[in-house]
Amino acid sequence: MNGSTELANRPSGADVAAREGAETAKQATRIAPAVDVFEDSRGITLYADLPGVSRDKLNVRVQDGSLSIEAEAVIPAPSGLRLQHGEVRHPHFWRAFTLSPDFDVSRIDAQLRDGVLKLTVPRREEAKPRRIQVSVE
Repeated sequence: MNGSTELANRPSGADVAAREGAETAKQATRIAPAVDVFEDSRGITLYADLPGVSRDKLNVRVQDGSLSIEAEAVIPAPSGLRLQHGEVRHPHFWRAFTLSPDFDVSRIDAQLRDGVLKLTVPRREEAKPRRIQVSVE
């Protein structure tokens, strides 16, 4: 399995807002979430840190052997307080991985809990290691 990570900053300013629209201008930075990957004989399990992401703002897709995670965090401002300084106001997470043909992408299981996405990608039955019985003649 190969991982490809992208961290891209877009220019901000009035000209960007005019060209791309106000919604796109709000989403100025892509953040590559931290991901832990564990592999065993049954498959792989990925844990991606996605703080502040709800299920409806999460998009996990697989296409042509590429697994991508895209999400937007919603960080509400407490009532009665005004933001004085914000490093990342509208975090947008993105990460992509290339999956080996040994994995059964039709059986991927995804769970989001407490800001951590758990993806379980099982191996195809024919790709699982198996013991070969040796006979003695």
